[in-house]
Amino acid sequence: VAIAVVLLLIVVLLALGLRMAAIRPLSRLAADARQVAGGDFTHEVAQSGPREVRELGADVNRMRERILRELSALQAAHANLEAQSRDLQRSNSELEQFAYVASHDLQEPLRKVASFCQLLQRNYAGQLDERADQYIGLAVDGAKRMQALINDLLSFSRVGRVALDPVPVSCAAALDQARANLSAEIAACNATIEIGALPVVQGEESLLVAVFQNLLSNALKFRGEQPPRVAVSARRDGETWLFSVTDNGIGIEPEFAERIFVIFQRLHSKDAYPGTGIGLAMCRKIIEYHGGRIWLDTSAGTVSRFCFTLPASPVNEEGR
Repeated sequence: VAIAVVLLLIVVLLALGLRMAAIRPLSRLAADARQVAGGDFTHEVAQSGPREVRELGADVNRMRERILRELSALQAAHANLEAQSRDLQRSNSELEQFAYVASHDLQEPLRKVASFCQLLQRNYAGQLDERADQYIGLAVDGAKRMQALINDLLSFSRVGRVALDPVPVSCAAALDQARANLSAEIAACNATIEIGALPVVQGEESLLVAVFQNLLSNALKFRGEQPPRVAVSARRDGETWLFSVTDNGIGIEPEFAERIFVIFQRLHSKDAYPGTGIGLAMCRKIIEYHGGRIWLDTSAGTVSRFCFTLPASPVNEEGR
């Protein structure tokens, strides 16, 4: 009996020693590891118990410290990105404000210059030599070009300056208004405009009219030998409406697919095709303001096809 009691005591002592030496440190390590895995990367893992348990704790600590370093670097990069984003937004806002103020303040003096140049041309044409008449004509033409440029720049800078609550806009009605605004040009070049079913979207009608008018105007301006034929259509594409405006004009080379949307960028001389080079930049700004995007479909072949998207309304009806 005494031997049995001694053996039992030895077993109990061995169990307690095993618990103290291995099981308890292992349980503590597991608890620490769970705390780190839960997102508390600043919690240091205790290193106690047998060598293998201590080594495992050291490995967990090294992993935790590496995660802390990477997390710190990621947070610093994110903070830097946010700071750059704020700087860019402020810079864009200041640039738009400058463009608005500059173009607005230039209107009056330019109007006077243009008026006096036209008076010179009207009252003194033929009374001076031929070269003087030529100079006056160039001055009048330059003043008119500058006035058109400033008007377009002013319109460009106004997009999104005053955010209005979006309302349901019939794209069919917006396109009809754009056609009415261009009725003289459409008749002059005997253009045909084919219109498919167009949806109702949320937005600002005057801005969407400007998009359709700029795209139609380009199709009429950059026409080929045949009378212009323009097709406007739209189809549902997930959460957006995908629009396309296709014409049979002179086309655009794929390498210029991005350049044409940059303000004041032109692919042709002013003498060949008049304009200020703001139209497509204006379209991009308006479409992005409405939460969509616009691009040149470079797979369209010899024709020009512009595509753009607009968010679909939760309850949407086709306008036509």
